[in-house]
Amino acid sequence: MRIVDVDPASPLFGYVRPGYRVVAVNGSEILDAIDFRFKTADRQVNVRFADPRGHEFEFRFDDPCLSDLGLTLDDCQVKTCGNKCIFCFVHQQPKGMRRALYVKDEDYRLSFLHGNFVTLSNTTEEDIKRIIGQRLSPLYVSVHATDDKLRRCIFRNEKLPPILPRLKQLTRRGITIHTQVVVCPGVNDGEHLEKTVDDLAALAPGVASLAVVPVGLTKYRDRLPKLRTHSPDEAGSLIEYVTARQREFLKNLHTRFVWAADEFYVLAAREFPRISEYEEMPQFENGIGMVRHFITMFNRRRRTLKGRYSKRRALFLTGTSAHPFLSRRVFPFIIEELGLKASLRQVSNRFWGDTVTVSGLLTGHDLLRSAQQKSAAYDVVVLPPNCLNADDLFLDDLSLSQFEAALGKPVAVGRYNLAETIREVFI
Repeated sequence: MRIVDVDPASPLFGYVRPGYRVVAVNGSEILDAIDFRFKTADRQVNVRFADPRGHEFEFRFDDPCLSDLGLTLDDCQVKTCGNKCIFCFVHQQPKGMRRALYVKDEDYRLSFLHGNFVTLSNTTEEDIKRIIGQRLSPLYVSVHATDDKLRRCIFRNEKLPPILPRLKQLTRRGITIHTQVVVCPGVNDGEHLEKTVDDLAALAPGVASLAVVPVGLTKYRDRLPKLRTHSPDEAGSLIEYVTARQREFLKNLHTRFVWAADEFYVLAAREFPRISEYEEMPQFENGIGMVRHFITMFNRRRRTLKGRYSKRRALFLTGTSAHPFLSRRVFPFIIEELGLKASLRQVSNRFWGDTVTVSGLLTGHDLLRSAQQKSAAYDVVVLPPNCLNADDLFLDDLSLSQFEAALGKPVAVGRYNLAETIREVFI
């Protein structure tokens, strides 16, 4: 494994440099950064290095002061997915997007490190032994259906191994698993969803939670299986089903176990559950409880917002999903109580199509097009907090600096903590 960086606080600082390699730990080859951390957790560790010329040398540590010894190792090659799921978002994209969006990752290491959902379809017995042996827990697993025949149809993979035996194997050995089902109307809903919920709940507490999320469809579905999104009535029925099962599970399992995605509540125009009903927010990054958390945090900070602000005019951009609750719950207070010159604009997703409604999938050009409309009416534009990556690039590779230059006005990136955003924009 090649060393990318050495922390100045590392006991190896000055002895090894970026470009050196970790050859072995205690005589054992290193598979990746996780493996390195696991093998250097012993009280006595011998680490063998090699410089760029191939010269090898070794250090011994009797009690490593850092679990990773302050080394950043080069990322290993990501394991990719060989399935062709009927709703795979990667297959619904045109050319010209950010390169990372075309990678179909299916890597249990990323599931452990970052909460990425995997199907476990490409895990070998050696992988399973490693997951159990190194306690790579929790993992996040896309199930979609526990009926093997239906699951193979959804994944379009006739060689797909059964999922329940794999989940049982992992949970019995102490691995915690969070699961999800992407529900496609007429495919894996109804009795199929009921079976999936029952089968996964039977594995609790090893299977700790289940997210039920709606299928995401773009307008780029030529030559792909025919699918449709939920109607408002269907979304409402699904919420009612999940709520009924939560009452049952809360009584028997002492957890609600299954949650419906926020998008269902938006689509059905239903009130979001109380924040306590999301328990420990086990599926927050999967869009479960985000809206309620946002509203609750804003309400808790309302008293702290009153004060003197500038007369700056701000335009807040958001996606179709977030617009209803922002316009109903948040902006009346901002405008009427705080007296701020703020306006909220819903941005239609022209690039992906109207069925894609979340702000995190708005492209830079769609946001820019909306911001340029009646631009004389505001002084600064505020972007949604999740539309840029760590390099300040939108999904279509437009940079934040290019966006600001094209708009000709200051641009702020919102935070999930709206109170902080208001202070930054108006003070």
